[in-house]
Parts: sequence; structure tokens; C-alpha cells
Amino acid sequence: MSIILDAKLAPEGEKKIQWAMRNMPLLRGIEEDFKSSKPFDGLKIALSIHFEAKTACLCRVLAAGGAQVHASGSNPLSTQDDIAAAADASGIDVYAIHGVNSTEYYEHLRKVLHFGPDIIIDDGGDLVNLMHNEFTELIPGVLGGCEETTTGIIRLNSMAADGALKFPMIAVNNAMCKHLFDNRYGTGQSVWDGINRTTNLIVAGKYVVVAGYGWCSRGIAMRAKGQGAKVIITEIDPVKALEAMMDGYEVMPMPEAAKLGDIFVSATGCCSVITGEHIMLMKDGAVLSNAGHFNVEVDMAWLEDNCASKYDARPNITGYVLTNGRTVFVLGEGRLVNLAAGDGHPVEIMDMSFAIQALSARYIVENRGKLSPGVYSVPDELDREVAIRKLRSCGISIDSLTDEQDKYLNSWNL
Repeated sequence: MSIILDAKLAPEGEKKIQWAMRNMPLLRGIEEDFKSSKPFDGLKIALSIHFEAKTACLCRVLAAGGAQVHASGSNPLSTQDDIAAAADASGIDVYAIHGVNSTEYYEHLRKVLHFGPDIIIDDGGDLVNLMHNEFTELIPGVLGGCEETTTGIIRLNSMAADGALKFPMIAVNNAMCKHLFDNRYGTGQSVWDGINRTTNLIVAGKYVVVAGYGWCSRGIAMRAKGQGAKVIITEIDPVKALEAMMDGYEVMPMPEAAKLGDIFVSATGCCSVITGEHIMLMKDGAVLSNAGHFNVEVDMAWLEDNCASKYDARPNITGYVLTNGRTVFVLGEGRLVNLAAGDGHPVEIMDMSFAIQALSARYIVENRGKLSPGVYSVPDELDREVAIRKLRSCGISIDSLTDEQDKYLNSWNL
């Protein structure tokens, strides 16, 4: 039995799901394919992804393929209760309520795994981690799974390196049609959507400090620059730092950037990126936000333990008065700002990402018994299929090689 906040919220959630699906032509096409082929007939899929409208669309596509879908959120603040209610009303088994505490959040994940999934679709690695630590007796029944995020893949690679990973996992995040678009354009737009709507402050003319220069940070920095910000990048990788410099950004260590920044966005996938040492150097009124999966990039524990006082400045903004008399403001409790304070990535972007998820899940079924435990790349043909479907949906056609050109490119003795 599902655990949701209020079933009466379903009609409003259904409107949002219908709006999302209307703008997800790739998933609509895959849904039609799945209805006829039923690739998941008789299988159970456990899913933990930020539970909002686009996720509900993915759940319905998997169900159309014959799957029994059991779903939870992947972050306590990203669940939208009306969406959970609408998904539950349509037959998806949902365990997700906005704002639950850590204990309740993990109980919801356990409920999803309790059914004994054949396939796991994860966002951040929590389901896979629980399966390997608490549900080991169910592991033999798992065909494999898919991981959505950079953070989750880091965890999976660590498990694989230690020989701890017991079934195959597809690194969906690393697909070209995922990270080049979802991480860059999706994160870039949705992070600033969350920051702008929550703070109602201007970005133009301010110093924006972006921690990291991976694909997510590239998008965040690009959109900050587009709003007129003076962008500073902090990095630990010399190659990425050099790239940021040549892209036109200032590059410096966090202790130096901390003194200049007006708005901080951390998107590294690591912990303790913005520490108490850095926070004590910040201007009065500095705004801190996190765009990494877990709420460990800004040292929230230090803030809670060392502030002189704190208060609710606005919805989703907490003011921390420091012992030096200055005040810093944290958005969304230091959790994913684009989901804790916004609606997440644009619909069309998630159409591509979830198309890869759905096709990768089908790939696992088609190759059951052939994949040993480990982390696998999304097959190139699936990446290309998503790109072709996307171009077609946009009314765009492209050139193809002639026989002469193909021979030229594949010959060495010209």
C-alpha cells in the first residue's frame, strides 16, 4: 500500500503530469513501443528519483511496458505531494512525502525494495546501497539497474572497485545525450530558476562563485554569465581550471573566492566544499546554495553548531547570524536548490534523460544473464537512438555519409 500525503491532491498533480507528457515526445514514442512489445512483462521495477511530474511520466512508461512499478523520491525536499497522489491514483506504488525526516525517507526506500525488484532505477545510489547492506537475500533476483547521477556513479564505481557490487548497473549519467544536455543545460537553467524565484534578487553585477567545473557547473556558470554576473570558478582539477579560465571566468581557491562572492553554488559531488572557515570570510548577506546530489557540500552541521542564531528569512531561505555579526543565507536547507526550491530540470531535457533510462532498462532485460556485476556505459546505439528521436521531434534532419565518404573515413591506404 502506498504512502502519500493526501490522495485528494491527485487531480492537481494529474494536470502537471499531463503538461509534462505533452512536452515529452520521446517518452510518448517509447511508451507506444512498450505497449506493443511489453519488455517488462511480469517484472518489478524499484525506482528512486526526485518525485515530480517528469518522474511520474517515466513510471507510467515503464508500467506501459508491463512492469509493476514501486517508486520513492530520492530527496526529502524534492517530492511533490500532488504528483505522488496522481501517480498513486494511476496504479503506481508510491512511497514519497515532501519534507520527511531522514528516518522516514529511508523507510520509504525500504518499502520499495521490500517487493523484491528485478530492476533498480536509482538517483544517487541509495537504493543500491540499501540493497547491498540490508536486502542481500534479494540480490540474486536483480537483473541489473540504471543510475541517473554523477554522485551515484561515483558510489557505484567505488563499490565495483572493492568487488562489492553484485549486479550490473548502467551508468546513464555518462551517456552523451544525458550529461551533455541534462547536466549542462538542465542544471544550468533549473538551478537559476530555483535561486531566482526563491531570493527575488538580481544576479547582474554580482559575484557568483561556482564550485567545480564539471558539466553541471559549466551550465550554472554559463547561465550566471548570461544574467550579467561576474563568475568565479573554484576547482581542484588543473585541466578543468584551465578550461574555466579560457572560457572567460576568474579562477581562484575557495578561501579567496569566499571574500568576494555574493552568491555561491556548489556542484562538485564531494563533501565539505564550503566550510566554516570559508563562511567566516564571507560578506554580510552572502547567499549559499548546493546543486550536488547530497546536502554535504555546504557544511550545514558547522553552521548549525556555530551560528549565534538563525531565522527563516523567506520560504526556503534560512538566515544564519554568525559570531562575527554577519549573516549568510542558505537556500533549501543546503539540499539540491533546483528541486528543493524549484521544479527541477526543464521537461524537454528530462525527456531525453528518461528516454535513456527507459531504453537502458529494456537493454538490461534483453541481456539478462549476459552482464556480469559491474558498471556499464550506455550502449552507443541507445545514445544515437535518443539523439535521432530528439532531432526528429524537433523537425530536424541531418546529413549522412555517402559510400565514398564512408570508404574514405575507414581507409588508411588512400
